[in-house]
Amino acid sequence: MTESALNMPRPVRRASVAIAAISTIVEWYDFTLYLYFATVLSRVFYGGGRAALATALGGFAIAYLLRPLGAMVFGHVGDRSGRRRTMLLSVAIMTAAMAATAVLPTHAQAGAVAGWLLFLLRCVMGFSVGGEYGVVVAYLVESAAPHRRGLVASLASAASEVGALLAVGVCSLTVSLLDPAALDAWGWRIPFLFGTAVAACVWIARAAMAESPDFLAQQASGSVPANPLLLACTRHRAGIGRAFAISALGSITYYVGITYVPAFLTSNGAMDEAQALKLSTIAAVAVILVTPLTGWLADRYGRKPVLLWLAGLSAALSAAMFHFMAAGPHAGALSGAVVLACVAGAVSAVGAPATAEQFPGAGRISGLALGQTTATAIFGGLTPYISQLLVRQTGSALAPGLLIATVALAVLPVLLALPETAPRN
Repeated sequence: MTESALNMPRPVRRASVAIAAISTIVEWYDFTLYLYFATVLSRVFYGGGRAALATALGGFAIAYLLRPLGAMVFGHVGDRSGRRRTMLLSVAIMTAAMAATAVLPTHAQAGAVAGWLLFLLRCVMGFSVGGEYGVVVAYLVESAAPHRRGLVASLASAASEVGALLAVGVCSLTVSLLDPAALDAWGWRIPFLFGTAVAACVWIARAAMAESPDFLAQQASGSVPANPLLLACTRHRAGIGRAFAISALGSITYYVGITYVPAFLTSNGAMDEAQALKLSTIAAVAVILVTPLTGWLADRYGRKPVLLWLAGLSAALSAAMFHFMAAGPHAGALSGAVVLACVAGAVSAVGAPATAEQFPGAGRISGLALGQTTATAIFGGLTPYISQLLVRQTGSALAPGLLIATVALAVLPVLLALPETAPRN
């Protein structure tokens, strides 16, 4: 890795950095919306029941597997044609997919066709989201001052949590204000229409962004890679492996420890849908507060020690927190949800700069596609479904927490050997 390239001055307008940081709202709004609304969508599109919920989560998992493919395609565009163009293209596709979802027929109107149409649109969304987060993080790392890369890159994670907060807030408000019949008949469309409007606003804002200074420097020097994926595979295999391990921890803590929680609480009878969504709203606020703090800590003390502490907390606390959510009173459930959410948000915050810094500017997005996004597809898209399956098969509320702990322990050796990428203070 060429540290000198990362340490060059970054003459980027603050407005462009701010737009890039906040624009990850769309990606997380849509995907957490689907998971927070999983029990509602299972009724609307798959007829209801426990099998319907498993089908809805299974469709999410399969569609999410398209994320690495999208990341490779958009990564090629980003490394060859620029970060800004890639961000415009990905959010345009997401806008169209959300708008189409909002007008789908329901199971009562179209039978099994409705579920298949929802699944196809999830596949489109999974493909487009694949090119979203990696290019935003790359843009922020390339645009920030060296001693502020952790904090600035963590803002993408914070904005993601704002998207998650919007999702759970809109879902909670919709569920609270409508009776079940109205919710299943037409109310479920409201969050998707709202998301369409947010995505369209993000596209307009991104149109005014400047290009990444690293990419402009590559163009000026003639060093833009002709085949970014090949470059990443041949020269940065170790970086791909390290990015995979960091993202595996970030993905499973986030998707099991945050977005799966409402489905876990409702399917186990611990809370109804409205109560579970309110609890998740509080947890999302806590994550937004802890994320920039973690980015600052990663700049102050380095990426490696922060990641090691968070891996240890993930291994030690996750099972107990799921026990509190399933068995305890509302105060206990809230404590469990907030602790899990804060750990997950902190991993995402430090993971953003740590993964991007495994690669030089040339081919960075393609390297992230192969490492970060592949891990997210496996440990993010699949794990809510696996968690629900484990709970059903074992009857144990501890199963999701043990799943998180297993992955945390598995990636610990990689984190122990991780080279420090933060600039020396």
